[in-house]
Amino acid sequence: MIRIKAGVPRRPRPRPRTRRPLRRALALGLPTVWGAIAITYKLACPLAQQNSLGARIVTSAVFFAVGTGLIVQVRRSLLRELRQIRQIAGAAQSALLRPLPPRLDGLNIAAAQLSAERGAVVGGDLYEVIATEHGVRVVMGDVRGHGIAAIGTVAAVLGSFREAAHDEPDLAGVLHRLDRALARHLRERARAEHPASGSLDPDSPVAEEFVTVLLLEIGRDGEIRALNCGHPWPYLLSEGGVRPVACADPLPPLGPFPLPTELPSVRCGQLVPGEALFLYTDGAEDARDGRGRFFPLAEVLAETAAQHPLPVPQSVLGSVFTALLRHTGGTPTDDVALLVLRNDRRPAPTPSGARGTAHPATTRPQPTTHL
Repeated sequence: MIRIKAGVPRRPRPRPRTRRPLRRALALGLPTVWGAIAITYKLACPLAQQNSLGARIVTSAVFFAVGTGLIVQVRRSLLRELRQIRQIAGAAQSALLRPLPPRLDGLNIAAAQLSAERGAVVGGDLYEVIATEHGVRVVMGDVRGHGIAAIGTVAAVLGSFREAAHDEPDLAGVLHRLDRALARHLRERARAEHPASGSLDPDSPVAEEFVTVLLLEIGRDGEIRALNCGHPWPYLLSEGGVRPVACADPLPPLGPFPLPTELPSVRCGQLVPGEALFLYTDGAEDARDGRGRFFPLAEVLAETAAQHPLPVPQSVLGSVFTALLRHTGGTPTDDVALLVLRNDRRPAPTPSGARGTAHPATTRPQPTTHL
């Protein structure tokens, strides 16, 4: 970690380049030394040529020590390589599913993800929040499968959304861009896995891949517009309690079926100041305990709302994840992603008799804090 003082940041000291050749020499030299010791003892030591019980015990002890040294050296090398691989994978995963700012265009944001695959930071769930000239646009998705295998599809969908969110004037255009990006990714993946086919074979396992996607657009007045492709609708948290934002029947997931040409966005009411939206993937509702009972997400949210009339995004995430891990015994079988957006906007007072345009106050994005 680089510590930054007030003023000029301190640059990390470069590591000497001689360390890498030294480590390589030790990695190759130590096993050779251990092997040379064993061979020298066997061929040159008179004790090794004797057949008495004491000589056999000494010989066994020598070879046991040599074998232990080789095992320890190999284990250290493997652990060092594993740490390096995890550091590289963690950096790549953080760049893919980058941390969200805690405040964006008047919205308080908190998000976190729990991967079902041990050692993975990013699984098959995706989310992103971007402030655009069209409003704050949000994507929440779930790729079929979980863990490392789904990262490629997550990258294709997120990369397309980050560009389309700024370019497209309506959500329908954004969704069509995501659909085309996913189709290209699946064709390239099928071509890489089956070069002889040259196209996406309907019988290929890649052809069965799909992604559920929820697109939201929150305007400056709090109006919510949405397009839903097979994803769970979010919950609305307010002082009055918790209720699902079920605007309409969702469209089929992206992938197996073509999108309709006309995609009018669905109006889902307004997110007034103090209210929050709770977005999630189906791994939260489908989580089961030892008796096979599903996780009661709506009840947990209701209890959280009763304890905190004004929903705090970080507290909501903490309560839900704590209850979820307790319900599953700490071992969820599917990826879980949660995202909470609270409207902290305050309308600027307009002087009586004055006419003009009020400019919305914006907040500079800052790194968010994850659970």
